[in-house]
Amino acid sequence: MSTVTTRQSADLVRQIAVISAVTFMLIAAMVGVGLFGGTAVQDLQGGALDSDASYLAPASSAFSIWSVIYIGLIAYAIWQALPGQRTNDRQRALGWLVAVTAVLNGVWLVVAQYATLPLTVVAIVALLVALAVTFRRAVLTRSRGDGAIDAILLDGVTGLHLGWVTVATVANTAALLTQSGPESWATAADVLGVVVLIVVGAIGLGIAFASRWRVTPTCAIGWGVFWLGIGRLGGEPASTVIGVTAMIVAAIVVIVPLVVAGLRLIRPTTD
Repeated sequence: MSTVTTRQSADLVRQIAVISAVTFMLIAAMVGVGLFGGTAVQDLQGGALDSDASYLAPASSAFSIWSVIYIGLIAYAIWQALPGQRTNDRQRALGWLVAVTAVLNGVWLVVAQYATLPLTVVAIVALLVALAVTFRRAVLTRSRGDGAIDAILLDGVTGLHLGWVTVATVANTAALLTQSGPESWATAADVLGVVVLIVVGAIGLGIAFASRWRVTPTCAIGWGVFWLGIGRLGGEPASTVIGVTAMIVAAIVVIVPLVVAGLRLIRPTTD
């Protein structure tokens, strides 16, 4: 078998793997919302993953972003399977990585359903690392001639996924610490919450800077942090200090990259 034929076979395997990975993720998501007899995510782990379980949990409306991410990943799986994408260099560089992130996304839901809360933190950190690697690869392999669909379904969807999972990792970790920590920790909740939000804001701006001011990760982070603020200002557990800080952080991580990206459009530099 020639080298060309072997490479083409590997490309076909990659396309099938991406479709399979996204399919697994969707099945896991349906289990996660309570279909097939499963328990809805907010009721798992004794309610530790619910929107009112900790001071750093976003309000329930925040989780609607998953619909956008899932639709984006479905669209990507279909698009990358087209014959014209089979030998595309970016698909070769990123297809397997996207497949890994889809599988890990589904694994988190399976772990949340059937394992322990500490293992959900391990699973979501693994997903976060995989998304960071994938997004960085997307930035490094991007060129101006790749087109709008490529930008939306690779850079855009991966960026949204990374940004949201950044916030979700904080919420998941906070849920574990809330459930396992002593009650005395509640007295320091405001201070710790503010510190964590400032760190999240710094991470968001760091991602924007490192990705040459891509805005999708920070928009997703801003979305999650905004709804975290809504949860603390209008829900339980209540905290005005954390709520106000969250609103400020959300505004900064969204506005700063948008302004810089806008200036880069006016005075473009090498992408």
